[in-house]
Amino acid sequence: MKTIDELLAEGVDGKRVFVRADLNVPLADGAITDDGRIRAVLPTVKALADAGATVVVASHLGRPKGAPDPVFSLRPAAERLGELLDAPVAFAQDTVGPAAQDAVNGLEAGQVAVLENLRFNPGETSKDDTERGAFADQLAALADVYVGDGFGAVHRGHASVFDLPARLPHYAGYLIATEVGVLKQLTEDVKRPYVVVLGGAKVSDKLAVIDQLLGKADRILIGGGMLFTFLKAKGHEIGASLVQEDQLPAVNEYIERAEKNGVELILPVDVLVGSSFPDLKTKTPANPTTVAADAMPADQMGLDIGPRSSQLYASKLADAGTVFWNGPMGVFEHPDYAEGTKAVAQALLDSPAFTVVGGGDSAAAVRILGFDENAFGHISTGGGASLEYLEGKTLPGLAALEG
Repeated sequence: MKTIDELLAEGVDGKRVFVRADLNVPLADGAITDDGRIRAVLPTVKALADAGATVVVASHLGRPKGAPDPVFSLRPAAERLGELLDAPVAFAQDTVGPAAQDAVNGLEAGQVAVLENLRFNPGETSKDDTERGAFADQLAALADVYVGDGFGAVHRGHASVFDLPARLPHYAGYLIATEVGVLKQLTEDVKRPYVVVLGGAKVSDKLAVIDQLLGKADRILIGGGMLFTFLKAKGHEIGASLVQEDQLPAVNEYIERAEKNGVELILPVDVLVGSSFPDLKTKTPANPTTVAADAMPADQMGLDIGPRSSQLYASKLADAGTVFWNGPMGVFEHPDYAEGTKAVAQALLDSPAFTVVGGGDSAAAVRILGFDENAFGHISTGGGASLEYLEGKTLPGLAALEG
C-alpha cells in the first residue's frame, strides 16, 4: 500500500487529487453534532492543498436510496470542513454532473471542493458491476490521483471505495495508514493482558468478532443491550430488556468456549432498570433503579450497567496491556444511563494499556461525555471496519489500495 507521503514526494502541484473521505457525521436538524470524522481527514486534505494539489473530497452520508435527499446532503460537512481549514471550500450540488465538473474545473492550486453525497447516485452502492463501474469511470474523470482516507467505509465494496482506485494511481491517506497500523497492534503484536470491551444494542453485530477474540483475548467484558442476551442464556430473568432469542444458542456456545479456552467472559453483576426507554430529546429524568443482574423485575428493562459492575469492569481494565473498546455500556445519550459508559472511558484513561476506542457510538460517547479524545491511545473513525478487520475479513477498500 503506497502512502500519501510517497505521493507528496512525487509531487502533486497542479494535479487533481480525489480524496475518498468519511464525512458520515451525525446530524440533528441539519446541524453536525459530532465533527470527529471531518477533523480526522484534515491532515490529508491540508497536506495535499499545501503542496499545490486541487483537492476533490467525496463521501457518503447516511443511507439515501440512490437519489438526492436534502436530509442527507453533505453541505453541512463541506461548510464545517471549510471552517476547520480556515479556507473557502466549494460545494458541488451533484456527484459527477455539471455542478461537480464546474466545481472541480473552477479550482486553483491549493483549493478544495466537496462533492454531494455519493450515495445520491445509485451506481455508488450498486451490486451490478457494470453500473458501479460506470459510476467509477465518471468519478475518475474528475481527478488524476486517488487517495483513500475514509476508513469508516473500507469494509464496503462500493464504487468510490473499491472500483475507483483501480482506475487511478492510488495511495492511502494519513488516517487509513494510522488506522491500519493500530489494528495490526491488536492482531499481530499484542501486549497482554488483552482486554476487549464490547457493548452496543445487538449481540448479532458482534458474534463474528467474539468468535475470533475467544482465541486471542484474555478477557471480554460485555455491556450494552447485547448483555441481556448473555444473561438470558445463563438462565436469568431479563424483564422487558432487549434480547435476541435467535442468538441464544450461539451465545451459549461462546460462554462454554470461553470457559474452555481460559478466557474471562465478564458480565455485569448489577444493572440500571427503568419502566420504559428514556426520552433522549427532552432528557426528562428517568429515575432508574439499581438491581442485581440476576434479579431483574419482569416489568422493567435494563438500560445501563450498575455501579458495582462499573467498579468490576474498571478493576478488570486496571492491569491491561492492550484494550479494545467497541460499543457503549448503556443508553449514554441520557444522563441517567451514562455512568457505565463513563466508567469504562475513565478506566481506559487510568490504565497504562495501549487503548483503542473502536469507532461508532463509542467514539461519539467519548466526545459527548466530555473526555479528552487525545488522551486515549487511538480513537477509530470506523467501528464496522475495525470489527471486520479483527474478524479477519478482507476489507475491499484496503485490498483496492494494496492492488
